[in-house]
Amino acid sequence: MPLDPAPRPSPSAVCAPRALLTVSGGDRRGVTARLFAALAAPGGDLPPVEVVDVEQVVVHGQLVLGVVVGALPAEGGPVEENRFLAALERLAAEVAEATGMRVQVESAADAGLDAAPEGRPHHVILLGRPVPPEAVAGAASAIAGIGGNIEAIRRLSDYPVTSFELTVSGAEATELRIALASVASTSGADIAVEQVGLARRSKRLIVLDVDSTLVRGEVIDELAARAGRAAEVAKITAAAMNGELDFAQSLRARVAALEGLPVEVLDEVREALVLTPGARTLIRTLKRLGFRCGIVSGGFTQITDPLAEQLGLDFAAANTLEVADGRLTGGLVGEIVDRAGKARALARFAARYGIPLDQTVAVGDGANDLDMLGVAGLGIAFNAKPYVREQAHTALNQPYLDAVLQVLGFTRDEVLDAV
Repeated sequence: MPLDPAPRPSPSAVCAPRALLTVSGGDRRGVTARLFAALAAPGGDLPPVEVVDVEQVVVHGQLVLGVVVGALPAEGGPVEENRFLAALERLAAEVAEATGMRVQVESAADAGLDAAPEGRPHHVILLGRPVPPEAVAGAASAIAGIGGNIEAIRRLSDYPVTSFELTVSGAEATELRIALASVASTSGADIAVEQVGLARRSKRLIVLDVDSTLVRGEVIDELAARAGRAAEVAKITAAAMNGELDFAQSLRARVAALEGLPVEVLDEVREALVLTPGARTLIRTLKRLGFRCGIVSGGFTQITDPLAEQLGLDFAAANTLEVADGRLTGGLVGEIVDRAGKARALARFAARYGIPLDQTVAVGDGANDLDMLGVAGLGIAFNAKPYVREQAHTALNQPYLDAVLQVLGFTRDEVLDAV
């Protein structure tokens, strides 16, 4: 069912004076109740008020409560702003005396309540182990430098990485990414940018690359080592991942070097695979949160299909090595899953489950992942080559795959609740 259109602002919201009350001090019980009780039964010369906005946060025992109130129409006509503010000042003094808190009153103009919104706000996520002070300082300076404003900061996680989410208004996404890129490179922290809104928490499908993303290392390099062609194949792999070679051609050249390997070698390599730290946590958490999870790989089905079954994944796509008489022929069977093929696979799996592409996430590290990262609603370059990091929506350079959860906006507590 479509959402109802946004209601027109009432005359009181447009014409009547508004103000911001800020309550701060050591957190204690009953402060919020006392303030709203005073607003509910003002008496004296304060007219009835409406609550326009509320935000409250407690940081290490210190409470900050902000309440925007507007004067409701009075029988005698419009409420005069100076009288409204003076009455609120008296109410604030009473609440301060009763609670022992500081209570400040600001007019709409002084609090910036009448400023026209400058585009939709964005989340800026800082991740690191640890997050150095210069990363926060640099991000704050960069945001201010392009006219942005930090409205709120909250901690998302303290393990396996520390991460903070800044809510930023007044800046456009591309500007933010460009301004923050240099901060990330100089501070060593990862910095991601996402638009605030339902779309961020409406993601429902994730696709992971396998080699150097879901697992450590490159499977084809391990196979080549057993064929005595490791150096040759590693050189081709590096060139392909850096975007210097066409993936399909490089794949055929590397697979040709495997000719004659006994098929049992595939089992040996599969059993020796090491998952990237945090991989199981990421998949388990997202599946329990209702995600469809799968892999799309430029590797080989003889490796990826058993891996997908082991991890309980919903889907998998990869290339298939040709086998004859118990040995690899050096050829491939069927359509090659290359750069374009990965994007097609993502679209195919999203369609299978009825999930729009803007509700999908793709994670990868190589140039052959770029189309997939671009098609997804959110493309994350994970410990990727510079060529890939520069073109993805966002980049993670942490060694933990479950840091993807913080980019998606999930807190550590939500991750633990999903276990």
